[in-house]
Order: sequence, then structure tokens, then C-alpha cells
Amino acid sequence: MKSTRTYWNPLDLANDNMWEDIPGSDGNLQQLTIALDSDSGDYTRLTRFKDGYSTKAFGAKSHDYPEEIYVVQGRLYDMAFNMWLEPGCYASRPPHEVHGPFIAEGDVIILEISFPSQSATKR
Repeated sequence: MKSTRTYWNPLDLANDNMWEDIPGSDGNLQQLTIALDSDSGDYTRLTRFKDGYSTKAFGAKSHDYPEEIYVVQGRLYDMAFNMWLEPGCYASRPPHEVHGPFIAEGDVIILEISFPSQSATKR
């Protein structure tokens, strides 16, 4: 069962110490897991990009499971789709869909809902 938590604001500065740096990003890319099902591996997380940061060093990404993303703040350029993602943009990605690398314009926050339990390799 996915973890739960009564109303709270993960974007409040008082919770800033909860964000974790993503290795290899020199603190320019951070994540905050806000819900997790430790049995299935499904999770909901926020990812934060600092203004101007490019994920070219990480290359394009794909997963063997579906995920949903929602742009909360800032603009993010997705090189795989040759398009800018604005606040309010949403995507429901099927397994193996290539996305990124990304370039952040302004500080960017993305909400990710990922479903490793629905991995294409488990079917």
C-alpha cells in the first residue's frame, strides 16, 4: 500500500531539507519522494531542476514502466520531443517512451507518478 500523509506542503521552505540531491548533478537536480509503495515500488515524487540546468550528461531516458508527469513550475525543454513544457503540461508516458535530455528555464518542479509494478518486463 502506498504511504499516506495528511495535508502538508512539500514546497514550503520549512521542508527544503527533505529534498535529496540526485547523484551526478552537483546539486542542480533534486528529488523528494512524497509517497511510496515499498511492496510494489510505485511512487510519487517531485523533481526540481535549478534554472539553466541541462541533463545532457545523463542522456535521454526511458523506463520499462508507465509514468505520469505534470509541470508544476518553470519551463522545461524536452530534447526528445523538441518542445517546451510549461506549467500545467501533463504527459502519461507508456513503457519505453524516450524523454529528455532536459534544459530548465527558471527553477522547475515536476510531479512524477511512476508505476514500476506495471513494468512491461513483468507482463
